[in-house]
Amino acid sequence: MSVLLLACGSKNANNTGTNAVPVAPASSPSISEVPAFDADSAYAYVANQVAFGPRVPNTEAHKACANYLANELKRHGAKTFVQEAALTAYDGTRLQCYNIIGSFLPDHERRVLLFAHWDSRPYSDHDPDPANHRKPLDGADDGASGVGALLEIARQIGQKSPGYGVDIIFFDAEDYGTPEFVTDFKPNTWCLGTQFWTRNTHVPNYQAEYGILLDMVGGRGATFFKEYQSVRAAAPIVEMVWSAARDLGYGRYFINADGGAITDDHQYVISGLRIPCIDIINYDPETEKGFPAYWHTQDDTMENIDRETLKAVGQTVLKVIYEN
Repeated sequence: MSVLLLACGSKNANNTGTNAVPVAPASSPSISEVPAFDADSAYAYVANQVAFGPRVPNTEAHKACANYLANELKRHGAKTFVQEAALTAYDGTRLQCYNIIGSFLPDHERRVLLFAHWDSRPYSDHDPDPANHRKPLDGADDGASGVGALLEIARQIGQKSPGYGVDIIFFDAEDYGTPEFVTDFKPNTWCLGTQFWTRNTHVPNYQAEYGILLDMVGGRGATFFKEYQSVRAAAPIVEMVWSAARDLGYGRYFINADGGAITDDHQYVISGLRIPCIDIINYDPETEKGFPAYWHTQDDTMENIDRETLKAVGQTVLKVIYEN
């Protein structure tokens, strides 16, 4: 395992890459005006990832996108780490993986963790056409949407700090779990990058007050129910986020009802580091699997990505971190 420290960059005032005078941290998060989340910017970040092609470990598209994500975090003023690891998939395949980490105000004692997975699934094992089951997918919503929202949040933090430390992590190899066409099920084959990070944090003894995971947060008409493990481990954080969404008028997205328990990155952060975390994830109780019809199919493309959904999630998270 190695951790590469890329840089501690200066703050950027816009999305052009031009250096600007660093913005002084706010004296208190409670008096910070909440920045406006730019849905067009987030949408572009999603599209940029998809343009690389499927971000499957051991591919050129995967490596190129890793460089892009690290450089974007650096450009927005984060102290940026790329954590490299050779991880083992369910079938014994060795995966060259990269957890990409951006820390704002890295020396501040108070910290909040925001995270998403950035890889895309190597299998379309829920596609209605069996001929597609072994094909990789674009992962526009399942992967790229959460990262796109967090890159826009990073851009806003780079221009105006909430006054305390925020860590943004893009975890790798979340979606390389045992496919449906394999009968020899093995536990803990999902969220490999997160499992690795909880055992090898990028700084010693890492802790945060709480964590928020974004997964499938760009779909048109998405609904976010209160995920079971989130409520069990971090009920006050769930209520804080859902209340912020209601205050912003996004109650039609953030449903005030319980959802199912979902295997996702947050559960390993909770169990590995005892950080209370929640999962904001699109949940559809009307479908068999609880996810949108395009989940793990060839149809997880940019056609499903909606700026209004990205705005609802991104603005809610910004409100939480700037007002609490």
